[in-house]
Amino acid sequence: MHIPENYLSPQTCGVMAAAMVPVWTLAIRKVKTEIPREKLPLLGIGAAFSFVSMMFNVPIPGGTTGHAVGGTLIAILLGPDAACLSVSIALLIQALLFGDGGVLAFGANCFNMAFVLPYLGYAIYRALSKTIKGEKGKYIAAAIASYVGINASAFFAAVEFGIQPMLFRAADGQALYCPYGLGISIPMMMIGHLTIFGLAEVIFTTAVFAFVNRVSGTEEGQAVTEAQKGKAPVLILLGTLIALTPLGLLATGSAWGEWGADEIAEVVTNGTALGYTPFGLANGWEWTSFLPDYSFRGLPDAAGYILSAVIGTALCLILFRIFAGSGKKADYSGNAA
Repeated sequence: MHIPENYLSPQTCGVMAAAMVPVWTLAIRKVKTEIPREKLPLLGIGAAFSFVSMMFNVPIPGGTTGHAVGGTLIAILLGPDAACLSVSIALLIQALLFGDGGVLAFGANCFNMAFVLPYLGYAIYRALSKTIKGEKGKYIAAAIASYVGINASAFFAAVEFGIQPMLFRAADGQALYCPYGLGISIPMMMIGHLTIFGLAEVIFTTAVFAFVNRVSGTEEGQAVTEAQKGKAPVLILLGTLIALTPLGLLATGSAWGEWGADEIAEVVTNGTALGYTPFGLANGWEWTSFLPDYSFRGLPDAAGYILSAVIGTALCLILFRIFAGSGKKADYSGNAA
């Protein structure tokens, strides 16, 4: 679901980035005023879980892969504004350091995965948890909310892909950016997310949610004020997931819509290869990432994957510690002191 560089026009990227500015501004303001400063590093843990979850690529027949995001999970535990910031930071680190998702497309990726997913997922969770009572009810609510959230996110990404050939074509009629219209982009994105990838999000969300509740003895919404009790076990779980990230290498192939400019001409859709490389894809702006594809020269792929997970996790934690140091101290009523 990470939209790569040059699949969206610069105009589309600009609009999506502009749309995220007020979202980020409001989220930062609310997090700083509603979450005590000493609890802000918990957002770094949330960002780390999101970062690591996206490294576990899951395959489906046909060579396409996908992954969980964890946006609804973080929203349930820390609130949707915290989830927005946590997932945004995870996506920023992935784009800048590892080349996973385009830098110009950062706003679009955040709109899909850090805005649509956590806010919608949280709203559905809150509504369902009031209707489905009991201990099992909140897990059922979390499962449904996370499934709907990630599929809504995938749908928006599909629309962003699909409108490109409608709006941006060369004089010869060839698409300048993503060459697949809505009739292809929506079903190709949604088939995987309505099945395997949506299930992966459900499993990740409910499993980690249940674990956090068990070790901290908290309900949703109380995690901000009491989750420190379960912080050590949660960090152990995070470390275990980091050690297991090489499992994501078992999924071969690229996610739909994430092919390189050197391979898109050979991509077969509905039995026919595209046959050309869109001009914008071949000649667009490129960011040279420091550790492309989560790899280190001279290291085995598995070792490079683990080291990349360690670096990404460390950056998530460090950035939110810095953010916590700049925050206003809040009292327990949620008012800024």
